[in-house]
Formats: sequence, structure tokens, C-alpha cells
Amino acid sequence: MPKRGEFLYEGKAKKIYATDDPGVLWMYYKDDATAFDGAKKGVIPHKGIMNNRVTNLLFRLLEKNGIETHLLEEIDERNVLVKKLDMIPVEIVVRNRVAGSLAKRLGLEEGTELKGTILEFYYKNDELGDPMINEYHAEVMGWATREELKAMQEKALEINEVLLPFFDSIGIILVDYKLEFGRLDGRIVLGDEISPDTCRLWDKVSLEKLDKDRFRRDLGKEEEAYMEVVRRIEGKLAGLR
Repeated sequence: MPKRGEFLYEGKAKKIYATDDPGVLWMYYKDDATAFDGAKKGVIPHKGIMNNRVTNLLFRLLEKNGIETHLLEEIDERNVLVKKLDMIPVEIVVRNRVAGSLAKRLGLEEGTELKGTILEFYYKNDELGDPMINEYHAEVMGWATREELKAMQEKALEINEVLLPFFDSIGIILVDYKLEFGRLDGRIVLGDEISPDTCRLWDKVSLEKLDKDRFRRDLGKEEEAYMEVVRRIEGKLAGLR
């Protein structure tokens, strides 16, 4: 197994280290919680452990369905080895129901069902508040080519075709979520994480929020909500390798 090396970068939710393999990075999941582009900060106990577990299980599920991810090996409950990607500074938000900024922008009630899936591009820049952009911005600014953006959109829809029915099968509505991609040998590969930090997840019956909106909106019981997501996913995917 590659050994952890030089510290490279600390984000809002993870720390990234080099390893003695130039093609492999070491990722450490933190318990720090942030919202509103870092304006609100706190800690959710064991969040890093839970997000690492959820991400690894979902990435294995996606790999089983032919979608390449950066996941290589789960080292322990907080640490994972991943492929080193050239990350594209454009994220995709996949929306299956109206919530969050979409509700505010369009004056729609949260929870409104959509006739189809909406994909939105955002420029990853905390100082600017991750502004919403379109393909023209991304291409002209040199963040991604039109072909790469198309590949990201296609993969996002493929991922949604796997995750939407999966979450439904465990009694959770996958309202919306964020995806990040990177380049690897000419391929577009899924990176970062898919977890209660990056998704809106509602209980199918009660509509209780099981995600970071509990922290954003001061609803409390964040750890319990995250753990419920872990419990349901593990119940379905615990044996997946």
C-alpha cells in the first residue's frame, strides 16, 4: 500500500496528502462542517467517518454499474486512497426535486416534483460563492472543453439513473446533489465524494431531512441523521466490494 507523504491541501471537509506513488493521493475525512461558503462553521461528531463510509459504498455501487470513480482503497474509517485526477473547477448539481437555491431563484415550493432531471454548472470558487455558470463561461474561461462538459453531463445522468432508484429502495428521496469530475489519461472520472454533505436526502415518508441542511438550517440532530443514512445504505450494500 502506498505510504502517506507530503500534505498538499486542506478543504472544507477533507485533507489531501501525496503518497510515494505519483498517481495516488491519500484523502482524510474531517468532522468540520461549513455552510454558506464557509460563513457558518461547526463540527458534526463522526461526520468524517460517516461520509467516508457512505462515499465508498456509493462509489463501489457506481463502479459495479460501469461508472469510473477515483476510489482505490479504503484504508480505515477516515482515510482512503484515490487516483490522482486533474480536477475540473466546474461542478454539476443534479436536481430531481425543487430545493435550496432553485426554489429561491424560481419562486417554487421546496419539494416540488420536476418533470425531468435538471443539471446545473457551478464554478468552484469559494471567494465568489461558487457562482452558477453555463457551458460558454466554462469553455471561454478555459475551465473545461465543450467535449468535457458534455461527458460530465452524460456521466451525471448515468449516475442519477443508478442512485435515484437505489435511494428510493431504502426509503430516501434523492432531492439533489453535487458531483465533481477530473481528467485521467483522457477520461472524465468521478472524484470528490457523494455523502450527506453533498446531497439533499429526505425520508420518503416523513420528509425529514437526513443531510447537511440540518446544520445549515439549525435543525439539530445532524449526527443522528447522517448515521441513519449510513445504516440504510449499509443494510443494502454492506457486502459490496
